[in-house]
Amino acid sequence: MILLRTALLFVLTACAEILGCYLPYLWLKEGKSVSLLVPGAVSLAAFAWLLTLHPGAAARTYAAYGGVYILVALFWLWIVEDHRPNKWDIIGVTVSIIGMSIIVLGSRKEYSYAELPRHSRTVEI
Repeated sequence: MILLRTALLFVLTACAEILGCYLPYLWLKEGKSVSLLVPGAVSLAAFAWLLTLHPGAAARTYAAYGGVYILVALFWLWIVEDHRPNKWDIIGVTVSIIGMSIIVLGSRKEYSYAELPRHSRTVEI
């Protein structure tokens, strides 16, 4: 269950980061409205907050997150930008997901979810 939760959190984090970067891109490169900067900034703030919800060491989280980010970015390329990924994109994302899996699955023996400090497991509002 924790791996599924972490995977979904990685995907949500990647979507927030990509959206937060894509909206200013639309303004800068595509001539869209400057008002896109506001939801872009909110999305990047959400991205930073979402990173704090991941259990484990920050650097390891960022390393593992990179693989999921690449996968989500290629889906974004295909769905939002209407560019189908090529074979090199697929090979690259496969290698990155394998690397991410090694990091996540190899390091999960170092701690269990129950052993994490309470503040690492939940967000209190």
